[in-house]
Amino acid sequence: MTEAGAKTPRERYRAQVRTEVKEHAWEQIATAGASALSLNAIAKRMGMSGPALYRYFAGRDELITELVTDAYRSLADTFRTASGTGADVAALGHALRGWALEDPQRYLLIYGTPVPGYHAPDDVTAISSEILATLLDACAALSPDSPATPLDAHLEDHRDWADGHPAQPAALRRALAFWTRLHGVLSLELAGHFRGMGIDPAQLFAAELDELSRPD
Repeated sequence: MTEAGAKTPRERYRAQVRTEVKEHAWEQIATAGASALSLNAIAKRMGMSGPALYRYFAGRDELITELVTDAYRSLADTFRTASGTGADVAALGHALRGWALEDPQRYLLIYGTPVPGYHAPDDVTAISSEILATLLDACAALSPDSPATPLDAHLEDHRDWADGHPAQPAALRRALAFWTRLHGVLSLELAGHFRGMGIDPAQLFAAELDELSRPD
């Protein structure tokens, strides 16, 4: 008998195979994109039959969910580490860029073009909400309590995306600007759109982040 919590040899082997499948999946994504992900092709690379591999992942969507979950969890952990004892917009921005550049395919899987026909389950959405909550905490520390713009009032009436966070409208606006502006720069950088323009994306990102980090 195994000790409580200890994995059996079969369980360890299963975990090892699933890890190897995910490694091959990331290679496929880097080469042809997530929409071209093929379990049969991965099985061939691993010297297995397609049906044998399906004992470890029921299908393409389950594999994508595993990859997406890993990516979101990694970013959530990165944000939690960056926030330290108190969430800070500048620290989160730098952490986001470092995380994206460390593994562009991981970033593009969750923030790039959606995979056709794939819909993430609720538990994945919960992790993305955790990331957003950390950002909203940081934005709330920089923003006033009362609405100041028409957009603030609009966001107060349309705040479902904040998933119940008590942030005031001005903090919602800052968080939304953080997400759209910084992801815009990162997406363009990772897609190579700044090449040949003579623009340093690091400086552009830093300038955007500096504006987003100023108290209102």
